Amino acid sequence: MKKLIVASLAAALAAGCCCPCKTSCGCAPKPFGTTKYGEKAHLWTLKGKGGLVMDVTDAGGKVVRLLVPDAAGELKDVTIGFDDVSGWERTDPYFGAIIGRFGNRIAQGVFALDGQTYTLAQSDATHHAALHGGTRGWDAYVWDAAPFAHGDDVGIVFTRTSPDGEEGFPGSVTARVTYTITPANVWRIEYEATTDKATPLNLTQHVYFNMNGEGTILDQELMIDADTYLAVDADLAPVPGAPQAVEGTPFDFRTFRKIGARIDDPDPVLQYGPGYDHNWCLNGTGFRKVAELRGAARAVEVWTDQIGLQFYAGNFIKDEWTMKGGEKMRYRGWLALETQHYPNTPNRPDFPSVTLRPGETYRTVTEYRFTTPTRGE
Repeated sequence: MKKLIVASLAAALAAGCCCPCKTSCGCAPKPFGTTKYGEKAHLWTLKGKGGLVMDVTDAGGKVVRLLVPDAAGELKDVTIGFDDVSGWERTDPYFGAIIGRFGNRIAQGVFALDGQTYTLAQSDATHHAALHGGTRGWDAYVWDAAPFAHGDDVGIVFTRTSPDGEEGFPGSVTARVTYTITPANVWRIEYEATTDKATPLNLTQHVYFNMNGEGTILDQELMIDADTYLAVDADLAPVPGAPQAVEGTPFDFRTFRKIGARIDDPDPVLQYGPGYDHNWCLNGTGFRKVAELRGAARAVEVWTDQIGLQFYAGNFIKDEWTMKGGEKMRYRGWLALETQHYPNTPNRPDFPSVTLRPGETYRTVTEYRFTTPTRGE
């Protein structure tokens, strides 16, 4: 792994990286505490030329602060974060993190691949599932990190190798996740991975948004370009059968709708959440716009090449939790829009495959494009 990082740094320097450090690149990390596993974490600040500012840690690639400008250039933090890594350990480990080896749920923590059965830890014991990679998913490791600047873009490359058998998954997987901030206030996330044995792989980023930076997300407007969604059972696993139509249901976000308009409808599939915590089956193929969240003065568009989007409305965020600066957290104060393949795919041969095999390279790209909202749609 050290050789890989040295090569990455050398390539970055050859391409014009800002090292030795300049403040816009964030090359000089700050201490960010020690994880419960004894790993020392660090914090970088990435400043985009368009005004977007991100604080990010090598502990799980977690986004700590996301300062987004409005039309006048005024910055407001729109995400969840903490003053050091202990904050995630006393609340929720997934806030703003890279999720792997398998984002979302694998029902009962069991799957079969090439005739062999694999048993995983049920990290979501309440719903009898392996959630977000297991008891210690990729969010809970300190990754190797290499900041860079290429022209007007700034960013950071995170790399780690997940060994064969980690959390019960087969194969040694080498992963590379690149965050880039562009002058157009775009946060691009590029995922790459290879393996030496066949393994399921479904990577995502669990960033949370409140585009007003205060209050709840219930009055903010959301659009998701999807005609169907995956209905779930009481364990939040997709039910057998084809995706279901959103038309006439609380899951219809094909045009902008306030999130709070139907979040408490007595729809049993909705209330398994309780509230929105479901996968939308995205329309179209290739890299395209799939969703947009609008606040009063800031908006974020979601662009991806993925087939699914998990919209989670912060139903389990607790009012008594505190975040950076001692700020109280809020139930349904933030939401996640996670680009992904479908939940429980390793047990669903009717879903598009997530199996990565030796000789193949896993690649996917998602962008969060920060804008000012337009109305009248």
